[in-house]
Amino acid sequence: MRIDAVELHRVGMPLVRPFETSFGVQTARAVLLVRVRTDVGDGWGECVAGSEPFYSSEYVDGAAHVIEHYLAPTLLRAPDVTAASVARLLAFVAGHRMAKAALEAAVLDAELRAVGRSFGEYFGATATWVDCGVSVGIAPSIDELLAEVAGYKRIKLKVKPGWDLEPVARVRELLGRDGLLQVDANTAYTLADAEHLKKLDPFDLLLIEQPFDEEDIASHAALAQMIETPVCLDESILSAALAVDAIERGATSIVNIKAGRVGGYLEALRVHDICRELAVPVWCGGMLETGIGRAANVALAALPGFTLPGDTSASSRYFADDLTELFVLGTGEHAGQLRVPTGPGTGVEVDEAFVTGRALSPHVTLRG
Repeated sequence: MRIDAVELHRVGMPLVRPFETSFGVQTARAVLLVRVRTDVGDGWGECVAGSEPFYSSEYVDGAAHVIEHYLAPTLLRAPDVTAASVARLLAFVAGHRMAKAALEAAVLDAELRAVGRSFGEYFGATATWVDCGVSVGIAPSIDELLAEVAGYKRIKLKVKPGWDLEPVARVRELLGRDGLLQVDANTAYTLADAEHLKKLDPFDLLLIEQPFDEEDIASHAALAQMIETPVCLDESILSAALAVDAIERGATSIVNIKAGRVGGYLEALRVHDICRELAVPVWCGGMLETGIGRAANVALAALPGFTLPGDTSASSRYFADDLTELFVLGTGEHAGQLRVPTGPGTGVEVDEAFVTGRALSPHVTLRG
């Protein structure tokens, strides 16, 4: 198909409660949305970069700049674009995976809407409902933390030095021994903390996620030999090739897949496929997405290799309202689950009046 225009929209999305991790506190998302207008219809994608370069080197202003000046002009010049060709066309730009992923998602949305196929069908989803986990930030107190952990199949606690053993112990007590519980350090520790992290073993955690710096694969491999809790990598996994390297080096036995982090949903599929071949469980990470990104993530999480609940929470967990229809947890036999969208493309419709009303700045339209 031919891309006639690329629009960049910045939307303010206040969080219903502050979300604290080891690298800072968020009270809102400044969401960068990408809309592609093509000769077969429109598509939307969401950039998961944060406002500041703290979780990742990528951030909203940088993503918008690289899309406006390098990535979008390239797609606009191409005579024929498909989602499968986006990564190759944009490979001349080093890095900027989150920006590239947003464009690829928008192109894929337009492509699939034109032929009436859903993301789930295209990905090869085998589930119609997916188990949902929730990511719980660092709370002001233990009591406030305990009030947040209800209604989900799996709880992920953000931890950092000084906020780890006690909150984990109290949540484990609340959930019981059978409750699915894991922790995420977002690189807050070093290998010198290994003996301290070993004290998490008695809590029967599903995993400890990214305890060390993303480039320090060797220390993760060393930690995996020292503790019983499985080590999972997140920030370190930027591609299928890097996933294989980390697995073969013994640095991880579980992989968190985030489409934005690896450069798009098509690379996320490759990570899923290779991990499945290697019998390594995967789960779908989240970045406080709006309904656009959440819909795509739920479809991804419906693939057979996603054997652990992901960060695919209900919309209301983070936002009072959303720019698409809300994602609501199921009830009865589907309690703690979200239904996989079946409509064309992402399967959700963007409320353009909402996008306009929450705009942080006038949208930018790029044409060939």
